[in-house]
Amino acid sequence: MTNLEKYHTLLSPAFQWGVSSSAYQIEGAVTQDGRGQSIWDIFSHTRGNTLNNETGDIACDHYYRYSQDVNLMKTLGVTHYRFSVSWPRILPQGRREAHVKGLAFYDRLVDTLLENRITPVVTLYHWDLPWALQEKGGWQNRDTADAFADYAALMVSFLGDRVKQWITHNEPWCTAYLGHLSGEHAPGIQEAQAAVDASHYVLVSHALATMAMRAMRTDLNIGITLNLSPVYPQDTSQESHKAARWQDIFNNRWFLDPLFIGQYPEELSEILGAQPPASAQDMEIIRQPLDFLGINYYSAQVVTAPSDGQVPWPVVHIKSTDRVSAMGWPVIPQGLTKLLVDLQNHYPNLPPVIITENGAAYNDIVEDGKVHDTDRILYLSDHIDALANALAQGVNVQGYYLWSLMDNFEWAWGYSKRFGIVYVDYRTQERILKDSFLWYRQLIQSVLSPKTPD
Repeated sequence: MTNLEKYHTLLSPAFQWGVSSSAYQIEGAVTQDGRGQSIWDIFSHTRGNTLNNETGDIACDHYYRYSQDVNLMKTLGVTHYRFSVSWPRILPQGRREAHVKGLAFYDRLVDTLLENRITPVVTLYHWDLPWALQEKGGWQNRDTADAFADYAALMVSFLGDRVKQWITHNEPWCTAYLGHLSGEHAPGIQEAQAAVDASHYVLVSHALATMAMRAMRTDLNIGITLNLSPVYPQDTSQESHKAARWQDIFNNRWFLDPLFIGQYPEELSEILGAQPPASAQDMEIIRQPLDFLGINYYSAQVVTAPSDGQVPWPVVHIKSTDRVSAMGWPVIPQGLTKLLVDLQNHYPNLPPVIITENGAAYNDIVEDGKVHDTDRILYLSDHIDALANALAQGVNVQGYYLWSLMDNFEWAWGYSKRFGIVYVDYRTQERILKDSFLWYRQLIQSVLSPKTPD
């Protein structure tokens, strides 16, 4: 059992224990009940973009099996469930009239969660932009930010009486970089200016949506989720330290600084070779006060300068030689503690933090109907210990959500990477509880109902 039990006095009774998912990765039913196409529908159906040309057409069939999956969460004992809404399921064209059947699905899901005493946490955007908006420029078009604000207001008008915790965007760095510079993710663009334009308009959309939602209701908790990684230099050389500083700007401060300081890092345009289309008015609204900051943490980065001495770009990432997940990411639990403490020290106006994703992919095998994923249990235990260490140092962390409830479509990796604590047989849609599921359930029970000393 994790050492988190030592920190019971640091945990609020309202500390959130949850799991996370996203719409395109689990729902399936991509042509059902009037859902429109998303950029991931188009991207995944373009040969060569995903491993084995796999798509999210069926995924985990959650659209039809949501009640079964909620029952799994009830068995697990989580207090919160973070899921995303499929924008094209609600607004097939991205704007105008809402689709009644799409709204009805999330209505049923929220009510089922509440009936099982699980608090719904809604992410409005987890990368599935309606294709109709992409055809008009997508996140490179400022009009998409206005469309997003309208979509956010619509969802609050429909679910705001029952859903109080909202996340505008999941990992805008991935939207900008993976989607518009490296091209690994939808929409598959490879252009520096496209990346900085997308990053800026995503942040503008976050601000406009936050203002629109707060104008409708005053009882909401609204945040944004960033994927963050502390950066370590490989050695003590000046070149490695400079590479680490620039990598921190690229990976973390690209979005942190606009949100909490109201400006982009000075060196960002030099790193990316392009300048965000920012105005003073934009930067002012982007700095909207947040009720919480969501952080997705998977690994730290250890970097050095390239052998040719070129700094800052590209830097070289050094992988750990001992513990590495199936994604090839080094397992560095202490990086979570460092990240949280550094954020608290660097941003005086940092709001409360929720770990909205943390987990690891491993090569899980079903043996006699069971999955003995000891590596994942060790990963989770070590990272929750790291979270406890941050709590002990005064960081205001209000929740921990494990990624993910179940195996799912892992974007460009297709179905080859399994992050879930529930194994999914994609042929039969059978759900199999992994040992990590049982471990996490025991942890939650021990924390929510700690034993009193004899």
